[in-house]
Amino acid sequence: MKTLRQLIESKNKLPVAVSPLESVHRALEVLAMHDIGAVLVLDGERLVGIFSERDYARKVILQGKSSKQTTVAEVMTERVIYVPANATIEECMAIMTEKRIRHLPVIDDSGNLLGVVSIGDVVKETISQQQFIIGELERYITG
Repeated sequence: MKTLRQLIESKNKLPVAVSPLESVHRALEVLAMHDIGAVLVLDGERLVGIFSERDYARKVILQGKSSKQTTVAEVMTERVIYVPANATIEECMAIMTEKRIRHLPVIDDSGNLLGVVSIGDVVKETISQQQFIIGELERYITG
């Protein structure tokens, strides 16, 4: 069973982040540039929130705010749900399903941010694990 630390290391990407002081417009540019649905909000190296397309739709557009005049800090989700690096893919999927979220920051034992996993990452890894098991079972049956 692969841990989230192993998944993050295999992604080989640094987490994408913005400052809480940046405009929502800038955060949207970052989302588009990286083709992602959420971005971490870091104050220095400290995780202070997460900003997603959902935050934009509900807290900017529906409230008639301007994305160029509104800071990320005003509309980000401050209570960030995160997971430890030693959590399994299955545990991660259970949290995402229960909390109805699509992005989870991964934190090491010292509280340092290692990266982010998306629901797409989790589903892809689950399918890969299932294909491996099926292959092993087929070899066992035919061998």
